[in-house]
Amino acid sequence: MIAIGIGGALLLGLLAGRIGLPPLVGFLASGFLLSALGVQKTPWLGELAHAGVLLLLFAVGLKLRFKTLLRHEVWGSALAHLFVTAVVGAVLIYWTAGQSWGAAVVMALALGFSSTVLAAKVLEGNRELRSVHGRVAIGILIVQDLVAVVLLAVVSVETPSPYALGLLFLPLARPLIAKLLDYCGHGELLVLFGAGLALGGGELFAHAGLSSELGALLLGVMLADHRRAQELTDVLWGLQELFLVGFFLDIGLSGLPTWETFRTTLWLLLFLPLQGVLFLLLLIASGLRARTSFLTAVSLTTYSEFALIVANVELKNGFVDPQWLVVAALTVALSFVVAAPLNAFAQELYRRIGPWLEKLERDKRHPDDEPISLGSAEILIVGMGRVGSGAYEYLRRQSANIVGVDSDPAKIESNIRAGRRVAYADMEDPSFWQLLNIDRLKAIMLAVPDMQAKLAAARALRARGFKGLLSATHLYPEEYRPIIEAGCDVSYNYYTEAGVGFARHTYESLAGDDRATG
Repeated sequence: MIAIGIGGALLLGLLAGRIGLPPLVGFLASGFLLSALGVQKTPWLGELAHAGVLLLLFAVGLKLRFKTLLRHEVWGSALAHLFVTAVVGAVLIYWTAGQSWGAAVVMALALGFSSTVLAAKVLEGNRELRSVHGRVAIGILIVQDLVAVVLLAVVSVETPSPYALGLLFLPLARPLIAKLLDYCGHGELLVLFGAGLALGGGELFAHAGLSSELGALLLGVMLADHRRAQELTDVLWGLQELFLVGFFLDIGLSGLPTWETFRTTLWLLLFLPLQGVLFLLLLIASGLRARTSFLTAVSLTTYSEFALIVANVELKNGFVDPQWLVVAALTVALSFVVAAPLNAFAQELYRRIGPWLEKLERDKRHPDDEPISLGSAEILIVGMGRVGSGAYEYLRRQSANIVGVDSDPAKIESNIRAGRRVAYADMEDPSFWQLLNIDRLKAIMLAVPDMQAKLAAARALRARGFKGLLSATHLYPEEYRPIIEAGCDVSYNYYTEAGVGFARHTYESLAGDDRATG
């Protein structure tokens, strides 16, 4: 079973990638194919899927600032969306599925949640977790998860344990957890620490009668400000991706539909675009720009795996018939199939419809969506990670007038503490390049790892008529030509330039020693 599942996921994942779809579409298809061939779910697959979800949410928590939840565009949009979908969805489910009003309201509310797993995975894959729309989307998802805990407590015969109140003191353990993280080094102990914290946090919350997913996410949030949070995320990535294959296989193996369940599923899928439009309108009304609102809405336009949990609980309590679990599984899975390519082409789709959506924008913009001013800077560094900050320090020693931008608030804060002039900017936002005052700029350095982002930035700058020096970095030799063709004057290979710099530094040090002894 393991070999068949992995093999099927690999082949269909490769096929999905070849036709421009995310591999997870292939993973879902593999699960449905195995179900059609008579393969049954096994307990280990469910455990594997659950572990993958916990690891993913732990990684999301590591990149989240809790203060994001306090913003009105987050909690206001989340709660308003849930209210509308609960009312409209209940009528639709009562009419199409023949469920009682009580069951219909509960299921409609559950279907009002967006998939944390899919949204987080897509945003992470696109390196957009730190962008404005990424942070808003994750914030809304966390608000939904908090509501989900309450809903699950209502429909479940189980109630939270009295010991659940003890979890309020969990933040007091942060200094100890942070110290353990420092002691783990950079190898396998770090992997074990991260996996143990994610899975252990989930188990701790589960034993308290709360959502294990919420536990893993909050444990990640506790370490979000730690200097090694990004390193911990990176070392867990491969393990997380492997386990998540089990999650998508598990959904696909939930069962095959009858014509009746398929008809109900189609009605619910037709309701899905309306949920996305509702998110879009609510976010624009909150003051976010059309682009930010659109990309956030697209990432949230899917049904949540939480609907499966609620359907399962209702089935155990005798509130719904067994076929409704198949309906829920099929609806969630097909929403993934729809949402995955929609997210893949979201940027291109916005370029086509953006001018119409921008007419709905409010005059007063959200602070995170305001264009930045570069002042009198002559050199702009885009991407203030290790490469960008190193370049900044070299140029500062040359007395250059420089400014850096990044979309990661944590990097911005660390650079500002180091005395660097750095501001927030989303380089994948076309309007950033359109509104940027480039008249004073003599050089722009693209020091971000994402290849597509560099190509889009180079093309946008040259289209605006930027005549200064445009340089970039690349990792692989085959990336050099596309970068130059996009408009960059020069591109530097990470490894080659590091080797040259290392040799130059050693040689100069050796020459200095020779002079000293001569």
